[in-house]
Amino acid sequence: MAQYLITGIAGFIGSTLAHTLVEQGHEVRGIDNLSTGNLDNLADIRSKISFQEMDLQDAAGMKSACEGVDYVLHQGALASVPRSVKDPLSSHESNINGTLNLLIAARDAKVRRIVYAASSSAYGDQPTQPKQEDMLPLPLSPYAVQKLTCEYYIQSFYRSYGLEGVCLRYFNIFGPRQAADSPYSGVIAQFTFKMMAGETPTIYGDGLTSRDFNYVENAVSANLLACTAPSKVATGRVFNIGTGKSHTLNDVYAAIAGQLGFSAKPNYGPEREGDIKHSLADISRASKELGYQPKAQFHEGLQKTVAWYLEEKQKQEAAASKG
Repeated sequence: MAQYLITGIAGFIGSTLAHTLVEQGHEVRGIDNLSTGNLDNLADIRSKISFQEMDLQDAAGMKSACEGVDYVLHQGALASVPRSVKDPLSSHESNINGTLNLLIAARDAKVRRIVYAASSSAYGDQPTQPKQEDMLPLPLSPYAVQKLTCEYYIQSFYRSYGLEGVCLRYFNIFGPRQAADSPYSGVIAQFTFKMMAGETPTIYGDGLTSRDFNYVENAVSANLLACTAPSKVATGRVFNIGTGKSHTLNDVYAAIAGQLGFSAKPNYGPEREGDIKHSLADISRASKELGYQPKAQFHEGLQKTVAWYLEEKQKQEAAASKG
């Protein structure tokens, strides 16, 4: 079995990857600085993985983490458009400098391949839908610039040093374990968290903003396919990872409210800086070259996600009553 290193392993995508790889019998090593990740996400597999609390900016730590690794699944990042707008320098240091440290360490350790969690924010707010990988990038936020820059670094490390890399442009991944109590959380997590607390969520803009929301299990599948796809079709390339279908924020709000029995209409606020109006993935390249197909569709994934948040809330309430 292969040895995998997952950066950002305590985050919701990283931890879901870890669970899948452990189930498949692989050796899993993980790092996370726990700034947004939560070790509770790994509680049931903690004894089956090797974990180190570590920041991507720790160059020496990166070298140690990459030793003996076959594949690196690079999920770690300060993944927030609003946060990057508020503090572009710290997000630059984490997202770009941290990735460069990791690439150097992976190169020196002769890692087989690195799979990078890139972002659909690279496309900006171009009117053309769906987004195709050969479109010129138009990043609108510091976060989008940082994620795009890392794509170029990964491609350059392949050309310069032979380090194989694949970039997966995620389109709004959601699912269980996604942090819901942060202003930088994804919209599905935020809406669910607020409604469960009896509070009315705020939609920024008119609610007609649309996204290609993709359930986390689909992203996990894409990462594993990207590890084993033939070099001639995958290495140094960018792939959209979405579903090929979009939903407005008003639709998302209504679906979550329906599942939770929440009757209040949303609050509406001003649009936020750096936010993109519409985003929809063309997944034909990933389908053809990686064999990627989104098995879990939006409503199925949403039902699983909301059910998970409800279960977690019940666990917390039960623990509090015992305490």
